[in-house]
Amino acid sequence: MREPTLAAIIICLLALTKAVGQTAQDNLKITHLTGDFYIFTTYNLYQNSRIPANGTYLVTREGVVLFDTPWDTTQFQPLLDSIRIKHDKNVILSFATHFHEDRTGGLGYYKKLGIKTYTTKKTDLLSKQTGKARAEFLIDQDTTFTIGQYSFQTYFPGHGHTADNIVIWFEKEKILLGGCLIKSVNDNTLGNLADANISEYATTVKNVLKKCRDPKFVIPGHDEWVSTESVNHTLKMAKQLKKGKSKK
Repeated sequence: MREPTLAAIIICLLALTKAVGQTAQDNLKITHLTGDFYIFTTYNLYQNSRIPANGTYLVTREGVVLFDTPWDTTQFQPLLDSIRIKHDKNVILSFATHFHEDRTGGLGYYKKLGIKTYTTKKTDLLSKQTGKARAEFLIDQDTTFTIGQYSFQTYFPGHGHTADNIVIWFEKEKILLGGCLIKSVNDNTLGNLADANISEYATTVKNVLKKCRDPKFVIPGHDEWVSTESVNHTLKMAKQLKKGKSKK
């Protein structure tokens, strides 16, 4: 058998390097939203399909704040590294919007690194009951946080996707982080309803509409955020689901 030439070996190594780079890039996508706001997207399997999960981070004078953690456990550290390289700042805070792993998965990892991690008490209770990662600090009620030059509110609108789902509202910037309560306009269903309240879902989304008026950006937990109509789209699907249930 012929020995591989040096040129062939180099070509193979370059191809492998490119493939590894593409894989790493495909597993973590960072997109600029507006100003100091960025969306990070990671992926995992759900019902045999590769599903994107959106989180957000905010660059402040004091450091970077994460809203939700990567769904892909291999991307906990790469996200921190990417933020450090891109902005020359460290992540200092991490919030999770409900107890499912696509939101809380990295809390334990980040807590060990000294990053302050937050969830509501409801989320912590459900995380404890289901063996999910738990935060160091707990939010007892709807709270306004001021980090550097930015302020935002944590808001529990009611039981929808889960009993603990909150949204994050930047009132001044009109940016709504909907988590998995809010679905993308590209979604045809409300997704995972294992812990949902079908009867209350529509009312909960209505509460979001009342609280978070005229958003300029709405970031759903999964898929695209190209439209601010995702809250109304979610409400429409929730009403249809409730109506269908009542007919049974």
